[in-house]
Amino acid sequence: MSDPTRPKGPKIIAIANQKGGVGKTTTTINLAAALARKKLKVLIVDIDPQGNASTGLGIEQDQREKTTYDLLLDEVPLNQVLMETEITGLTIAPATTDLSSADIEMVSNEKRVYLLHDALRQTAIDAYGFDFILIDCPPSLNLLTVNAMVAAHSVLVPLQSEFFALEGLSQLMLTVRDLRQSANPGLRIEGVVLTMYDKRNNLSQLVERDAREYLGDLVFQTVIPRNVRLSEAPSFAMSVLDYDPTSRGAQAYLALADEMVKSDTPLILTEGAEHE
Repeated sequence: MSDPTRPKGPKIIAIANQKGGVGKTTTTINLAAALARKKLKVLIVDIDPQGNASTGLGIEQDQREKTTYDLLLDEVPLNQVLMETEITGLTIAPATTDLSSADIEMVSNEKRVYLLHDALRQTAIDAYGFDFILIDCPPSLNLLTVNAMVAAHSVLVPLQSEFFALEGLSQLMLTVRDLRQSANPGLRIEGVVLTMYDKRNNLSQLVERDAREYLGDLVFQTVIPRNVRLSEAPSFAMSVLDYDPTSRGAQAYLALADEMVKSDTPLILTEGAEHE
């Protein structure tokens, strides 16, 4: 039973797409940085065994004493896992390759799909005053990603502006629907954001047209351009907003943060291509 005396918790968004290389971690880092620029307090939960979100924010491997593996498998308290980043208002729960075995280790746990849900609802989280929690998921629909979706209020889907981009989306939507009927009835689609978009490229325009035709208002108006500054920023362990705030990539993520914060109730894709 929920405690009516507890403060309203943060909005939890799983950033997911089972296809790799779609800009998922780039979106996690830069959307979080853009939200932090708006004076919001943000937590990134890195549950990708590659740990790229952690590395991209300057958290070195030897600094990651406790990680999301410990949070999920050993029920380590949040305050032992969370680390401050160089960005004011942005905290991270880092990941390491230890997470690679998490799927196998979680299978025998009867609460296996609720581990992250419960970890992010510890009363200790209230003291941090987070406004948003962004979960960077692995590039697969495995138990870690399912944990993220069960823990989340909504799912944000980065969609690469390339051929076959829409093909894998149907499986992700089916997973969301299945979880709505079982472990997380309140789960919604926050939106789909087109990434690596090149307006000079006919293919990018075609993917955008098809996405908007099929998904309608689920697709954010903001598109993330293919931008060299976005590619360079992680090698300096910086968000693009800190690396080059005037770049097209930085401006796009600021616009996405604005659009997301201003949007009303997230949409849910229902049967077929309709939404409510």
